[in-house]
Amino acid sequence: MTKGVVLITGASSGMGKAAAEQLLKEGYTIYGAARRVENMKDLEEKGVNILQMDVTDEASIEGGIQQMIEEQGRIDVLFNNAGYGSYGAVEDVPMTEAKRQFEVNLFGLSRVTQLVLPYMRKQKSGKIINNSSMGGKIYTPLGAWYHATKHALEGYSDCLRLELKPFGIDVVIIEPGSIQSEWTDIMLDHVEKTSGSTAYQPMAQSFIKMTRSMGGASSPDVIATQVVKAVKADKPKTRYVAGKYARPFMFLRKIVPDKMFDQLLLRMLRM
Repeated sequence: MTKGVVLITGASSGMGKAAAEQLLKEGYTIYGAARRVENMKDLEEKGVNILQMDVTDEASIEGGIQQMIEEQGRIDVLFNNAGYGSYGAVEDVPMTEAKRQFEVNLFGLSRVTQLVLPYMRKQKSGKIINNSSMGGKIYTPLGAWYHATKHALEGYSDCLRLELKPFGIDVVIIEPGSIQSEWTDIMLDHVEKTSGSTAYQPMAQSFIKMTRSMGGASSPDVIATQVVKAVKADKPKTRYVAGKYARPFMFLRKIVPDKMFDQLLLRMLRM
């Protein structure tokens, strides 16, 4: 018998795909959702159920969840993993892009959560796992809109945890550090396109150089392991931290005054 039914958004690559593979091995029934279903053929071959879902498209979210209920009759875990990093100087980022960053990283995530919750309340059990970032606790230049979404997700998740406690539903936050994925290339591409030829060009070029020189990142499996721990735990922690740089940067942010942390970041940029 299956241990439970899990919905994972952003399952076409990186942490979402790794979590799908690990949870499948643990005996869970997995539904992997993403816009690019062609990138989930390998998951489908392994036994993952594939859903075409865009978290900013109401119809695709409703359709995917309805399919799960019709086929399984329940949803036990939602891993809100879909997201991306839109970087660039605040002055340069179009408001349409800033709004899209929130639509994907927060509002889309919340809409999926809203549609799943009635079934979890009926079951009197469930887990909502939100993939935040060390960026939800720290900040960097050129990342205002991304960090804003992750800081917001942290507060959103804390409030949601209290609201759902009477219904036996857990809310967990994952805070990854630097993870091997296409995320970094997409983020740096945004920096180059948005601020690579504006008044912020020196900072943008320094940021790109610094990021590329920081060396390797952790495997997505590191985060998938934390997701598995949260899913299997009778009493999961509220936060799981893993991945390169996450703990040291978050620790520094906690103990170092704002202006000293600012100076640390500017020195890293050699500015």
